[in-house]
Amino acid sequence: MARTADKTDIPKRLAKAGYELFNQHGYNATGIQQITDAAGVPKGSFYNHFDSKEGFAAVIIGNYIEWMGEQWALCLADAPSDPLEALRHVFQKFTAYHEQSATPGCLIGNFAAEVAESSPACREVLKTGMNHWRDHLVTLLANAQQAGKVRTDMDASTLAVLFWDMWEGALLRMKVEKDSRALKEAVSAMLDHFLQP
Repeated sequence: MARTADKTDIPKRLAKAGYELFNQHGYNATGIQQITDAAGVPKGSFYNHFDSKEGFAAVIIGNYIEWMGEQWALCLADAPSDPLEALRHVFQKFTAYHEQSATPGCLIGNFAAEVAESSPACREVLKTGMNHWRDHLVTLLANAQQAGKVRTDMDASTLAVLFWDMWEGALLRMKVEKDSRALKEAVSAMLDHFLQP
């Protein structure tokens, strides 16, 4: 197995392999040996960089949250100025991503279902990630409310929670049905019906 002088190389390789394996097979079905084999490093190298599989998973979740934050920023960079259309634009981009992905679905949703009950460390990182994404939605929804484009009988934070919960549920349905129609229907239901003033 190749050695490198770059001290960040092995943790990066492990993180990349871990993300791909967790995304494909889940947390419980993925072992450390599989991760190190996929990363092309000795099994002992894992414990030089991570205390446990649980701690490693929390790092993977944190990396995914950071990546998702970057995707939000990229989506908003070329979004329409109208806040409701900006929301539509963001979720159309997310839908397109899932349609093209070899392993569609949300790592956060997958981990929430699999380890949130058993891993306090993962649960805290998952909670942080969900809060960040809902904060993005709150900003867009509050702007849309001020522009008269979204109902105001519920506050933006409540609407953001409902929107995100519907999206995550649609992601699960998409995985079961192997069809992105669930995502499109959820976004349309929220933007064209439920959120309307």
